[in-house]
Amino acid sequence: MRRKTNWGQMLASYGVVLALAALILFGSLRYENFLGSFNILSVLRYNSMFALISLGMCFVIMTGGIDLSVGSVAALGSVVAAYASPYGLLPGLAAGVAAGMLAGTLNGLIITRLKIMPFITTLAMMLAASGTALLLARNQSVAVSYATAFTELGQGNLLGLPVPALIGAFAYLVGSVVLNLTSSGRAVLAIGGSEDASRMMGLPVERITFLVYLASGGLAGLAGVILAAQFGAGQPIEGVGWELFAIAAVVVGGTLLTGGAGSVVTTLAGVLLLGVVFNILNFENGKGWISLSAYWQSVIRGLFLLAVVLLQAHLTHRVAGGPTVADTTDSLQP
Repeated sequence: MRRKTNWGQMLASYGVVLALAALILFGSLRYENFLGSFNILSVLRYNSMFALISLGMCFVIMTGGIDLSVGSVAALGSVVAAYASPYGLLPGLAAGVAAGMLAGTLNGLIITRLKIMPFITTLAMMLAASGTALLLARNQSVAVSYATAFTELGQGNLLGLPVPALIGAFAYLVGSVVLNLTSSGRAVLAIGGSEDASRMMGLPVERITFLVYLASGGLAGLAGVILAAQFGAGQPIEGVGWELFAIAAVVVGGTLLTGGAGSVVTTLAGVLLLGVVFNILNFENGKGWISLSAYWQSVIRGLFLLAVVLLQAHLTHRVAGGPTVADTTDSLQP
């Protein structure tokens, strides 16, 4: 019985990795050049933006919160970075990240000082950041400067790998170290498990919560910088639905929406899983057997996500007595 329980726990925690491996195997057998260097590097380059916002979302959700503003903050960061790009790579990078950190600071202060629910706070920030991005950009794309090295952040390669992918890998390495090897990481999980108990233990609940939202905003701003550098323009209307992708990746990766449990590594696997699903749909269109519009692709991705989440919730509930899907969805309510 002991061995059976351990296997069930492993499947519940790392099922996303098995699903990712199965999809890659399927794609390699069905599509020519699926494992070609061009396709692999393209998937890594494009999904690096989603990986960054999902990392921030992972820490937020582990505290029992939610950040609905990451998509709009990324759009705002892309616009600010585009305006600063004529001054060089570092000023453009710093400006975009600073815009994201400002939004994260406001989220953190409102949640910790004014005690406003994260759902309401970040929803308001989502609208505010989106409106600010449109105002700054005058409702149009803002071209970046190609006279500086700014575009290397999105279009460049280093050691044969896309620069955005390397940035994302470094961010996840830092995130994994913080979560698993520091007292702050253990505090994040403790707060998500029980905020009241964490206070009784003397943990700095407000400070950790503030830092989590600050990091989420900064990572969203960084994603916006890569967006502007990769596509050559700040995109004020981009980022719509990015928060849903991030939440989906985190949940598929095994992090509970109720907080208190989660993994940085499996969150990255969740990002790659959703990215590979989208990539496979594109390859399937190319074979000519079916013709799926972007709308139908969204439907299929949504159904796939629902199936994975239901399976994960079932395994977690059976093995560890964890919350059901109804329990996790309740945590999104204000």
